[in-house]
Amino acid sequence: MNFAELLFPDFSLILFGYLLCRFTALDRGVWSQVERVVYYVLFPVLLFQAIVRSPLDLAAASSLVGAALSLGVAAILLNYSIPHWPWLGRHVDRRLHAASAQVGFRFNSFIALALAERLAGPPGLLMIAVIIGVCVPLFNVGAVWPMARHGGQGFLRELVRNPLIIATASGLAANLAGLTVPAWLEPSVSRIGQASLALGLMAAGAGMQFGSLMQAKGLGAAVLGIKHLGMPLMALGFAHLFGLDPTQTTVLLMFSAVPTASSCYVLAARMGYNGPYVAGLVTLSTVLGVLSLPFALGVLS
Repeated sequence: MNFAELLFPDFSLILFGYLLCRFTALDRGVWSQVERVVYYVLFPVLLFQAIVRSPLDLAAASSLVGAALSLGVAAILLNYSIPHWPWLGRHVDRRLHAASAQVGFRFNSFIALALAERLAGPPGLLMIAVIIGVCVPLFNVGAVWPMARHGGQGFLRELVRNPLIIATASGLAANLAGLTVPAWLEPSVSRIGQASLALGLMAAGAGMQFGSLMQAKGLGAAVLGIKHLGMPLMALGFAHLFGLDPTQTTVLLMFSAVPTASSCYVLAARMGYNGPYVAGLVTLSTVLGVLSLPFALGVLS
């Protein structure tokens, strides 16, 4: 499988947004409004649709669910621990860490969905839908908590008001209740989802400043190292611990190695943190996915 070809559309949209913002009249004033539309409207619709699309049978996939949740908790805790690492910890800006920690455990669900279907067909698609359904709430809580705490904002208030968490929770509830998007509405919802992906990636590119990455090279290396090396290694360990079959193991390894979520930038920017730095990490994560996916699916698997 050509992973570079699979990742190229995402990376090219980020680059396109960067070029538009820097060299045309579509400057930051335009893209800040685009960010609001993506964050409050388009991304929530996309998340809801991704979760309700396939029925979730949690009982039949209990081992996979256990392994995915364990991997998620371990990755969150490892990223949270960075300020306490020897030597590096005392050089880490706590506020910058609060914004960028999410990059080390969140995932690009669209790349994951596309890869799962190619790797394992319909069973793989159903497995990744289960993982998305149980991990998105966990990861959104993990992403919001440090920023709410360091920003002096009420954590529970931020969770209740967070449109991504609202969309995820309602999508899970609808899925478990057996509800689906009506057939006549499906094309419109799908187009909204497609728009959110494109505009979200372009907004990430528009807010990107590579120079900001140089301000915290150690933090960036730690976060991306956990995401693209630590998570695949932990996924292999949890696959053995939970006794996953080969197909489940392949899907979990793929899930652990995909690039981080493009909405990391949108969330950080909307909560008043250093969006350009996070956008740079998202871009580098997309590039590193070309290496981590073959490592997880080829070497480890």
